[in-house]
This record gives sequence, C-alpha cells and structure tokens, in this order.
Amino acid sequence: MASPKGSRSQKMKLPIFTRKGTLEVPSPTEKDWSKDDEDDWVFKDPDQEQDSLPQPYRMINKMVNSLFDRAWEIIEARDTSSKAELHRIQPTIYHPLREIKLSTTPNCMDVSQDYVFIGGSKGFSIYNLQNAKQLYVWEKLKVDVISILATDLGSEILIAPVDETGIVRLFYFYKDGLYLIKAINESEDASKQTTCIKMEISKGGNFAALLLQGAGDIWLDVYKLPKESWIKEVQYPQLAVNTKKKVRQQLQLNTPDSVPADSLDMDMNVSFRGDVKLSLPVQIMKIKPPKPITGLACALGVHWTHHHNFFFYSLNRTLKDKVDPEGVWPCAAPIVVSQLSPCSSYLVLACEDGVLSLWDLAQGLTLGVVALPENCFCQSIHFLKYFLVHKGQNVYPEGSVKCHMKCVVLCTDASLHLVTASAIQNSTISLLVERPVKYLDEAICAVAPVQALPGMVLTFSRDGSVLLMDVAKPQIVCSFALPRSYPLAAPWNPVLVMSLHHPGFLLRGDHPDEIGSASKAEDTPNSIFYFNFEDYPLLENLSRNCTIPQASILDHPTFARALPLEERCEKFFQKRKSEPSHFTQNPTDCPPRGKGPEASGSSSGQLTSCLAAEDLSNS
Repeated sequence: MASPKGSRSQKMKLPIFTRKGTLEVPSPTEKDWSKDDEDDWVFKDPDQEQDSLPQPYRMINKMVNSLFDRAWEIIEARDTSSKAELHRIQPTIYHPLREIKLSTTPNCMDVSQDYVFIGGSKGFSIYNLQNAKQLYVWEKLKVDVISILATDLGSEILIAPVDETGIVRLFYFYKDGLYLIKAINESEDASKQTTCIKMEISKGGNFAALLLQGAGDIWLDVYKLPKESWIKEVQYPQLAVNTKKKVRQQLQLNTPDSVPADSLDMDMNVSFRGDVKLSLPVQIMKIKPPKPITGLACALGVHWTHHHNFFFYSLNRTLKDKVDPEGVWPCAAPIVVSQLSPCSSYLVLACEDGVLSLWDLAQGLTLGVVALPENCFCQSIHFLKYFLVHKGQNVYPEGSVKCHMKCVVLCTDASLHLVTASAIQNSTISLLVERPVKYLDEAICAVAPVQALPGMVLTFSRDGSVLLMDVAKPQIVCSFALPRSYPLAAPWNPVLVMSLHHPGFLLRGDHPDEIGSASKAEDTPNSIFYFNFEDYPLLENLSRNCTIPQASILDHPTFARALPLEERCEKFFQKRKSEPSHFTQNPTDCPPRGKGPEASGSSSGQLTSCLAAEDLSNS
C-alpha cells in the first residue's frame, strides 16, 4: 500500500512510452540503432500495476489512498493556518473582575445604578453589582421572563419584565422596597389576551410604549407614567390611591415571597410591599398601522414592515384624541432598520437598497445620504457618542456638540462600517472590518457600543470571542475572555448589558453541560461575569481621562469645527477682545478711529475677513 506522499506524487506522473516485446541492450553507437515504427511503442499507465490487482483489493487500495490524501491535505491546511496564526498579533486578553453565580438559567438582564436585574425561570432576581450578592427574588409566575428593562428615575428604579406569554408588569424599586404597579396587558379572558412584542421606556421614565398583538391585529399603546406621584406614595403610604385590582393580581400582591433569609448573604433587606397601591399609568394614545400616504419630528417615530414611510406622532394628547401622524418622511425603498440615537437628536433610516438617510431631529434637517458597498445590506445600527482624536487618543468634547454624529453599521455579510456626518462636511462611510473569507469563524455577529470608552465598540464573533475595537484607527485594543468552563454559546445574541453608572459591562456565560440540553438547564450552574475597565492597565486611563475641555479644542483648529457655530463665534470674539493690540498696533491693518464711516467700515470688514479666514482654516 502506498504512503500518502507517494500516492500524491504518483498522481502527478504522466503516461510513459513502453516498447512492445522484450527489451534489448542498445548498441553503443547511435548509427546501429534500429529505426522502428511508432506502432511498436505504446502508452502505459503508471497505475497499471495497481489496477492489475483483483477486486475488491483494487477498490480498497484506492479508498485507503484517497483517505490518506485527504488527511494529508487537512494536515497541510492546519499547518499553514498554525504558522499564519503565530505571525498574527494577538490582542491582550482580560478576564472578568467578578462573577455572579446563579441557580437558574438567566434569560435576560439589565443594570441600573448599583443593581443588576436578571430575568429567569418564573420571575426575576435583584443583585448587588459591587459585591455580587443576591438581594431579592420575585418568582410568582408559571412561565419564564424573557425580557427585562430597568430605568433609572433618580433615587428610584422602574422595572419592566416581560414573560413568555407577552404580559408586561411594572415594578417600582425604592430603597429597600419593591412595589408591583400593574400587569399592563393582562386579561382574565384568555380569548382577549394580548401579547407584547416589544417595549420601550423613555429616558427618565416619563413615557412607555408597548407594541401589542392580538385577535389578528397589531397596534402601539403609549402610556404616561406618574413617577411624581409614585415617589410621594412610597414615602407616605397613606396617600396612595386604592385602585380596583383583579382578584388574581390582588392575591399576588398579598402573597409574600418565600426566600429563606439564611440563603441570602446581603447587605440590605429588600421586602415586597404588596400593601401599598401606586397610581396606574395613564394611556394617552393608541396607534394602528396607517394606510400608505405621502408626505417633522415630534416625540415618537414608527416605521412598519414593508413600508416606505417613517411616521411621527405627538405625545401631547389623550386617548380620546384622533391619532394622525404629525409628519411623514418618505423613502425611495422600504425601510428595514430605523435607529434613534440615545440623546434623541439623530435618526438613521436604512432601506432595502442599502441607502442610509441621516437626519438631525433637533434641527429638522438631513445630515446626508450614504450608500453601503454593493451587495451590503444593513443588519443593525449602533450610535456612538461623538468623539475626537486628540494627540492620538479618543476623547469626548466637553459640553454639547450639535450637528455631528457617528454610528457603526453591521451588515448582513458580517462587514462593519463607520458612518460620520455633520452639517459642515459631507457624510462619509469607511470600512472597519471586511467580510471574512478565509477565517469564517471570525465573522462578526453582534456589536455593542462602549460609552465609557470614546470611539470603542465590543464585537462578538462566531467563535465566541469578544473583542474591543477602536473605530478611529481601526484596530483591536484587547480581548475579553470568559472562563473556559463558561463559553459564549450564542454570540449572535449575547446576554449583555452596559452599566451607565460604572465603566464596565456584564456578560452571561453558559455552562458546557447546559448547551444543547434544555432538560438539565435548571440543574446546571450559570453565571454572570462583570468586567470593569478601570481594573485593566490598557483601559484604566482611557476610562478616567476621556473628556477634553472646550478651551483645548479651540487651540487646535482641526477640532474647533466640532463646536456649534454660536459658541465658535463667541469664543472668537472673546479671544479678539482679550487681544486689542492685534487691531491697533499696526496702522495698516486697522485705520484709526474717528476717520468717518469708511474707516469703521474698513475695520468691520477686517474683522469679518479674519473670522471667515479662521473658519476656512478650521474646515
């Protein structure tokens, strides 16, 4: 049997000439060589000796040789990949700072202030972010919680878990008390039960919007949340209103949670206050999908699947008011993704044809239109807080920056792009990560902006790696790794939450025994891992020194254009006012006062020219 190397070389052999009959020793001189016909020579297959083997040995020999050849190709490919991997620059790997051990599988989580809210089987639990201790467990459901929102209201926190049946419940967390406000879309009649598809709560907790579905229809309910009344009612329980509750809900309110005190190592005692009734949310409007129409930003924007239009609705209304859109923005193609910036100032609309429309909602103007590369289609849009590159470091400008935006776009082919737009420059799009061709496991599945680090995003790949990328360079800064016993099982949909009060994030790790085995999910250990940027050497200074004062920005003409025009003009006049000799020492530059209107006009023209020249140099 031939070796793999021998069989590979044997395949490269060409047919050889073989003479018919017996072979003879030729004469030493060429003139004595016989001149035979070409018919005396025949082609002979070099594999003839193997083909002459009887069956089934000939077939077995070919199969084994083919198997060896295939194995040798795999070995060579792996060897080439290993050599290439050795020459690649590996990012610094950081491990989690803290681990929150759970007894059940976490389906979702959110963080607010110093607390982590984790949704799981039959309810949700509250943990202390600093010491990873469990504070409270609310488990009164028969189904799992699949989504949870935690909104910071100042000294209080609004919690909104959504269970598998699509029912949304509002909880109020204040100091050491947990209050159930209402199960918003719960119905005693199962035939009239509605399902919540998606829920959003406005920043500050003034409004809540629920996308509901039921009885073959879909609509959007918008509520106004009486958070001013809630704080008074929890501080002074005697002022709380006694609203009519459903019998089942009333039983739930009066049933205490059964969590053994000795099983909870906690710094504070959280209790469920079912005896206090809080004011209910007030429904202000109900929006149904509109008929196609043709047609400025208010407070609520909606786009429906397979529609070309983006609709705006005013929130200053009640349920009795007629619901008509205040404005409509048409697009040339159906909208597939619409994303609003966290500051609610910018909007990006991505259409089926790969075109992105960039809008400044505060000014009511478009910042530009950019097109993704050919055969690239938008999968998700992620806004970045506007940053500048100062002395090689990404920094946030102090104060507000208007008419400037940056966002990262993840396409369906796993390529990543950076989009920048401003009122004084043309919109640009640049490639951050190409579509992987050789290393398919490195394909990016999800992206998460890191607000604590200017110009940084987290990328999640198919192989489970979590990388921190600097989009300004662009380059990989470092990598975050979970313990080997807790891999990232679903990188396309990681259970991740960024902390707004601490420079870090929380990430769920899945135990290997749990992956692919739903029956043992309740018995396997699960954990949430906390990564704090300030504990890692490469990121410590980035998170603490990430802002630059406006005075430093004005010292660099390249960055001055990031300020609003009014502030730039004000800074310019203040600078000129503090240097009066600039206009008076040289008579040729500024004529003396008292020479008539021509002199004053010339001086005004000189000042205007200086301002225009500085603006041109800045741009």
